[in-house]
Amino acid sequence: MRRGAVVVAVLCLGAAWLLGRGFDPRAWLRPRGRLLSAAELGRHRGAPGDPGLYLALLGRVFDVQPGRRHYGPGGAYSGLAGRDASRAFATGDFTPSGLVDDVSALSPAEMLTIQSWLSFYSTNYACVGKLVGRFYDENGAPTEALRQAEAAIEEGLKFKAESDQWKEQFPPCNSEWSSAKGSRFWCSKQSGGVNRDWTGVPRKLYRPGSRGSHCVCVRTSGPPWGQQGSAQHSDRGDLDNPHLQEYDGCHPQAEQCILSM
Repeated sequence: MRRGAVVVAVLCLGAAWLLGRGFDPRAWLRPRGRLLSAAELGRHRGAPGDPGLYLALLGRVFDVQPGRRHYGPGGAYSGLAGRDASRAFATGDFTPSGLVDDVSALSPAEMLTIQSWLSFYSTNYACVGKLVGRFYDENGAPTEALRQAEAAIEEGLKFKAESDQWKEQFPPCNSEWSSAKGSRFWCSKQSGGVNRDWTGVPRKLYRPGSRGSHCVCVRTSGPPWGQQGSAQHSDRGDLDNPHLQEYDGCHPQAEQCILSM
């Protein structure tokens, strides 16, 4: 038997023995990561003699050594190092009272901001473990606080999807104001950053759950939103939507409205 064949045979026998002992080869492909205490994480601030440079976000610990100029001592975001300061990622409060992991009072929109940062770190830095505390217990299992945070993120994603749909249906107007002429609102095929093949006319939009109104551009012909395949419609676009209101002193079909002081 050639030497290569002998080596292969030995390796196969060794693998069979390990499998018989309960060894899971997939474990090499999905490392569990470390469980760190708050005190241990606190020793990873990147100072001389520290074992590394870590930060945590929603309990997930990232090695941010490649971004040392940002997170290391003297860096603009050095306050994030060695701790879980999840709240600060949404509020921008980098004072000691703001560099905390309590996100329970944040809105779904603010939690969505945290989710975007979590995606950023997951893409650009290695996740090396979990922080035992608010979001993970001593066994590395998610806590109720993490489940609540994830539920808030889901709500934020749902709200964003609804907002994107409203914006596509009712793009914001262009607007300007001057002390001499007052306010001017007008529509174009690019107003509100939404490119389309129609111009529309300005209207006040009162969204459910929102305070006040804002100016949007409304289609004036064709079927209403969501009824594009309907053969029977009034050919007035979305003008009859109950959440809309005309501007006083502005012609219903005018593409711009000038509201004097």
